[in-house]
Amino acid sequence: MAHPHQHSDSDSDQAEILDLDAEVFAEHTADITAWLPLRSEPRRIVDLGCGTGAGTFALLDRFPDAQVTAVDTSAGHLRLLREKACARGVDGRVRTVQADLDGDDWPDLGTPDLVWASASLHHMAHPDRVLRRVRELLAPGGLFAVVELAGFPRFLPADAPENRPGLEERAHAAIDGHHAEHLPHRGADWGPMLTAAGFTVEDERTLTFEGGGGEAVGRYAHGGLRRLRGAAAPGLVPEDLAALDELLDTDGPNSLLHRTDLAVRTERTVWVARAR
Repeated sequence: MAHPHQHSDSDSDQAEILDLDAEVFAEHTADITAWLPLRSEPRRIVDLGCGTGAGTFALLDRFPDAQVTAVDTSAGHLRLLREKACARGVDGRVRTVQADLDGDDWPDLGTPDLVWASASLHHMAHPDRVLRRVRELLAPGGLFAVVELAGFPRFLPADAPENRPGLEERAHAAIDGHHAEHLPHRGADWGPMLTAAGFTVEDERTLTFEGGGGEAVGRYAHGGLRRLRGAAAPGLVPEDLAALDELLDTDGPNSLLHRTDLAVRTERTVWVARAR
């Protein structure tokens, strides 16, 4: 998330996906924040690559006395985050900062007790440099939490759709080369990189998530596969492309929005590290 949450899609399309991600994974994210091995409750938190605020608001809920500095490259995402903060009555506890974390000059982010980076580090062009800067930023004894998805979630059963079973996996395979070139750190093992940057990795765990049902899952699947179609189209045979278009046709009989067998399936790995 190039740099956090910067994609070829428009800000509004990306914001919709981020908001649906926050809704679908809300309980999962809350569980991660509750598990963090903190020595004391953090008062100053930085959310790197905050997007529209999924992590920011989970952290505000978990730590009611904390202030969060939310950092992202997108002015549109930060504006939405501020609007949500006002609607929730927590705007006094949130500071937004627009910044390119791959840039040479970071803004003043204070001395946080906790730095949170969820699904953002793999977008960095120079993650090793970013990790060193986080180490320099943290207060003594502060914690760095890195959360990364194993990949974009899957939604369809393996035998779906009925006329082109396995379509979703073939679409993902069609963009593997693109991701390897443009997002070389996606799926990386961040443990050794954290160690090299001067951290001690205190814990690491991989959490499996599978949840189905509800309107949000259908909209999440539709938004995700719509983005996937744009990138995968050149690598798909015409029959697969036609079947994918049927799934994305909101008014058609085979629309994703009419299916009752959708589920969100993914894994998240969490590394928690402390500066040496």
